[in-house]
Amino acid sequence: MKSVKQINAFMKTALDFAFRGMESGQGGPFGAVIVQNNAIIAAAHNKVLATNDPTMHAEIAAIREATQKLGRFDLSDCEIYSTCQPCPMCLGAIFWAKIPKLYYGCDENDAADIGFDDRFIYEAIRGGLYNQDKLKIKMIDREACLKAFEAWENKQDKRRY
Repeated sequence: MKSVKQINAFMKTALDFAFRGMESGQGGPFGAVIVQNNAIIAAAHNKVLATNDPTMHAEIAAIREATQKLGRFDLSDCEIYSTCQPCPMCLGAIFWAKIPKLYYGCDENDAADIGFDDRFIYEAIRGGLYNQDKLKIKMIDREACLKAFEAWENKQDKRRY
């Protein structure tokens, strides 16, 4: 079990990165670090404005850095510290990376208060339907697309992830 001092040191690094990204004009006030065996292996800040990539949130950038450094997609022996409760996209990435522990500072309401409002996404997820006002959705060509799924299922040398 980590001491409060150690946890705060990791969060401090995430916060330092948040300020670094914000002050350089690269993105909003978000930072994240990934820790393995009590050592930081990746640290990042939001880079949405620097890259014009709406997916380049701090958590995504840190996960990308950690997976490159470790040479694997499975981060189940790591934990992540984020200055803010991860948005649904980042939370999904944390799950996909198999990171078993998340620490965060501010919550979704704090983020909404400064203009980063993801509540419509949370509401869409909680309601089980996409928000039709924000995204029009129509399923098409399922049978054709299932061919790729069938090929994957029958692929002898596939690597599950």
